[in-house]
Amino acid sequence: MANITAAEVNKLRQATGAGMMDCKKALVEADGNMEEAITILRKKGQKIAEKRADRDSSEGVATAKVNSDNTKGVAISLNCETDFVAKNDSFVEMANKMAEIALNTSSKEEFLNSKFDGITVAEKLTEQTGVIGEKIEIGGYEILEAPFVGSYVHGNKIAALTGLSKSVNNAEELAKDVSMQVASMGASTLSYKDFDPAFIESETEARIAEIEKENIELGRLGKTLKNVPKYISRAQLTPEVLAQAEADAKAELKAEGKPEQIWDKILPGKIERFISDNTTMDHEKALLDQNFIKDDKKNVADYVKTYGDVEVVGFKRVSLA
Repeated sequence: MANITAAEVNKLRQATGAGMMDCKKALVEADGNMEEAITILRKKGQKIAEKRADRDSSEGVATAKVNSDNTKGVAISLNCETDFVAKNDSFVEMANKMAEIALNTSSKEEFLNSKFDGITVAEKLTEQTGVIGEKIEIGGYEILEAPFVGSYVHGNKIAALTGLSKSVNNAEELAKDVSMQVASMGASTLSYKDFDPAFIESETEARIAEIEKENIELGRLGKTLKNVPKYISRAQLTPEVLAQAEADAKAELKAEGKPEQIWDKILPGKIERFISDNTTMDHEKALLDQNFIKDDKKNVADYVKTYGDVEVVGFKRVSLA
């Protein structure tokens, strides 16, 4: 049996990240052969990975990286089972190293097959499952390319990327602010113009049914009923719909006895309220139509315009929540 030294144990620990006792045991089993000891530890990781395959790995670290010329960004999440592991400095460091590797790939498959410490990322995940004793995997993987890409990471739990149509003065600030919006509010599309008509129709029916169901309970309790909107997106507010809304508003003002000479001062506010009440899905799911988190008096599109002739052309988001 080989005489295992502390230096050999430390070398194996550096190569694999495994604990001192596990490294010593593997070296003893391998009779001091370093490569064989590494193989033993990785086989242990494979066995643990198989046993923990069905475990929930909703904790972890979300992170984002952007290349040196800000034309490509990546957002990934390195998932584990417990918050205790997720907060470990070495785990956070591993997530950031993996994001750097992912930045040079174009697909999750290519990323998992990329090299990390002499083995593939996929093999490294298996190895670390054995080392840490928890299921370790890549949860989210998103790549974004654009003339200018910026990022934002919130508490190692949400990572977001934003692509701009060009680089402008303070482009990094703009991209970070919009990425912060993406991280905070989420979105499924850039603008209401991108919604599929069939999706809008089905979503409208579902939301109306939900509100009507709530109103039954509110009525039973004697509480104020919620307004049941006819529409949920600006995509539905055709010129004809807006013209009818204006006609209805004028009829209301006439019924209220308001002098006709002041209608022009009141009508814009009523139409604006009508649009706001009937574009709830835009505020929720369309990034540019959301109220800007730093100034709710303007939407994201209006904020972007303050930076000049530039547009948001894409966004990505990875979240552990």
